[in-house]
Amino acid sequence: MGKIKVVGLGPGDIEQLPFGVYQLLKKEQPLYLRTKLHPVVKDLEQEGLVFQSFDAIYEGNDQFEDVYKTIVKELLTAAQKEDIIYAVPGHPMVAEKSVQLLLENESGISIEIKGGKSFLDDLFQAVKIDPVEGFQLVDALSLNQDQLEASQHIIVMQVFNEYIASEVKLTLMEKYPDEHLVALVHEAGGKNEKIEWLPLFELDRMEGVHNLTSLYVPPLAVDERTKSFQTVQYYMDAITGENGDAWIKEQNHETLVAYMEEEVLEFKAAVENDDIDNMVEELGDVLMQVLYHTNFGEQTGYFSFEEVIETLNKKLRRRHPHVFDGVKAETPEEVDAIWQKIKAEEKRNK
Repeated sequence: MGKIKVVGLGPGDIEQLPFGVYQLLKKEQPLYLRTKLHPVVKDLEQEGLVFQSFDAIYEGNDQFEDVYKTIVKELLTAAQKEDIIYAVPGHPMVAEKSVQLLLENESGISIEIKGGKSFLDDLFQAVKIDPVEGFQLVDALSLNQDQLEASQHIIVMQVFNEYIASEVKLTLMEKYPDEHLVALVHEAGGKNEKIEWLPLFELDRMEGVHNLTSLYVPPLAVDERTKSFQTVQYYMDAITGENGDAWIKEQNHETLVAYMEEEVLEFKAAVENDDIDNMVEELGDVLMQVLYHTNFGEQTGYFSFEEVIETLNKKLRRRHPHVFDGVKAETPEEVDAIWQKIKAEEKRNK
């Protein structure tokens, strides 16, 4: 039984290929490439490099998860007979699903990571940012707006065509202003490096296929992060803090209850009038009252906002086994029965 040595081809042309990886590729065989659609491969081919790529698997399957599983299966089969090298773009440990699947395999075949160079250092240099300020690296194919921190630098990988760019644009516009300047970075650090700054709403106006393109999204200032819950917390901490609002300093849980009731009634009226804009505003006012109470809890040391969220999350998870655990409940009556049973168990355990 052999082993699989995994190396990275770097982020671009051959000048960016680590020398140790270059020597390994030249000396040892057999060599498998996840894809030959990488600038360094053409240079290595001219030096007589012989390899087998998995590009045909991509062409026959539009589900990336299935592609990676097939690649891993073939690699493990080949390694049953002898040592092999598996080369991937960039660094093996940076956003390489096939490598993660290899490391999770239970076949007994040894997986040895031999290094490489990721595109991140070159991208930081290209857009002139310091990652110590905080950044997120996310995949365009699984982008989720709820996981994005608009206060940090965002790097979106695999923005390789107009369709993907359009999906990324729509997701980002849920959190960022349409005019927010972003940068498409092509072949970061390579001799053909190109940086395109453009407003977010124009992001999908790219043509062709770009295998080495990433998107950089600069952070928003606090007052621009109007769709962020963290901004609400920041404002509330300032308002209820030592140098904050004089009126709120005179309030407590008891005095604010009437305001909570008033906001709930105003929301009820908005619902009855089918007034969507007012519903949005009144829900915000209800949330404001909730945050007043949690801030008072933190200031007095009795409880914190995090405790409120923790209690809610545990309750949501515990009371919905029909959503998370496969328990059958197809009618409101069945859901209510489950709900009542769980509530009764909670009371007995208190």
